[in-house]
Amino acid sequence: MSGTFVGMPSFPKAAREAVGDTTLRANLRHATHTIRDKRARAVAELDDWAALREAGKRIKDDTLRHLDTYLVRLEAAVTAAGGTVHWAADAAEANRIVTALVRATGETEVVKVKSMATQEIGLNEHLEAEGIAAYETDLAELIVQLGEDRPSHILVPAIHRNRAEIRDIFAQKMGSWGRPAPDGLSDTPAELAEAARLHLREKFLRAKVGISGANFMVAETGTLVVVESEGNGRMCLTLPETLISVVGIEKVVPTWRDLEVFLQTLPRSSTAERMNPYTSMWTGTTDEDGPSAFHLVLLDNGRTDALADEVGRQALRCIRCSACLNVCPVYERAGGHAYGSVYPGPIGAILTPQLRGTSSEIDASLPYASSLCGACYEVCPVAIDIPEVLVHLRERVAEEGGKGHRLEKAAIKAASWVLDRPNALAAGERLASATRKVHPKRLPGPGARQWSDHRDLPELPAEPFRDWWRKNRP
Repeated sequence: MSGTFVGMPSFPKAAREAVGDTTLRANLRHATHTIRDKRARAVAELDDWAALREAGKRIKDDTLRHLDTYLVRLEAAVTAAGGTVHWAADAAEANRIVTALVRATGETEVVKVKSMATQEIGLNEHLEAEGIAAYETDLAELIVQLGEDRPSHILVPAIHRNRAEIRDIFAQKMGSWGRPAPDGLSDTPAELAEAARLHLREKFLRAKVGISGANFMVAETGTLVVVESEGNGRMCLTLPETLISVVGIEKVVPTWRDLEVFLQTLPRSSTAERMNPYTSMWTGTTDEDGPSAFHLVLLDNGRTDALADEVGRQALRCIRCSACLNVCPVYERAGGHAYGSVYPGPIGAILTPQLRGTSSEIDASLPYASSLCGACYEVCPVAIDIPEVLVHLRERVAEEGGKGHRLEKAAIKAASWVLDRPNALAAGERLASATRKVHPKRLPGPGARQWSDHRDLPELPAEPFRDWWRKNRP
């Protein structure tokens, strides 16, 4: 299954089906409300949250302005520490690099830390096609993989599943991937977690190759950072002999002092914790501990194109906390699958069209997958003005004249002509008033008809305002 989901229907079509799934809506409502309420309490504990948010924004913006400098500095530091750096312009090149690195070890299976970047490039599917099994070890990612499903949330990929569904997936699928689920498995969280632990333990102890992403990369020392809540990531990062990390180029921060800001804001915004239970950091290789070979694959895949857009580039500040998803009324009702990307919700609506372009139906529809209420901006720990970028991308889509926009552009052009000519406008107003009794109650066309199904069209007055004014205010 493609990790990018290109070829899916546009957001309105996909969302319409999702909204009709009452179980999905109940799962999403319960989960998102629980997470966002906990986050609000965690953030309220810090008197300087606004200052931390502004600091994170400034650090990210400065880093993006000088990204070339910091990436070169990062490469030098990683190399000096015993690692090897590879540059991947796109998903295809990144997949080729990782596949070649795994094959060089002679292994045919890898264990993986939860990674949005590897999902973005469809790495698991590529490795499978090359005869290499990739095992997800994050609990939620394991659920998604065993269920032959797609992630629907940045932080909680299986948020659309309830406990009963997870129990059924474990009972039916675990055996074909390794150690089967225990007989009589219930849907209690403790039993489900224990089943996953036993299933994954043998993979951790056997695997010789680990694949990860990274939450941050510190340019001054070449250190990579992974934050997590379960400990599976640390098993993948320390036990294998070879570690391959695929990381987007925007994840670099200049110094450890800069990192300290994000280690305060990320856990509170994502898991509503004061700090992550597991924060793993590694710098190159050592003879005494951890993998003996480390490879860093720096991924572009549309990021430099986004960087060139003065408005859209702020999406690259994203630290993948998912706070915007948990407050979004559209995401809560439609779920993550409707976005056709590994980046769902408000951030996905602005990031995906910049990484992939807007030539496909799904990507062109994403900037419209929002009510522009602004809740996403209010909770963003790096102050990404998502509504501003959404409007900016809508303008780009309209200018490209995609499906539905040719008629829109023609209508706007005609309206501009009329509004520039007072006599023509007055004649049109009189004609509209004279024919008001035969005006339809609903707008024509499928899209417009849906709009007027829930709204009354305004009734036109018996005469235009300018004519009334001449009669009553001579």
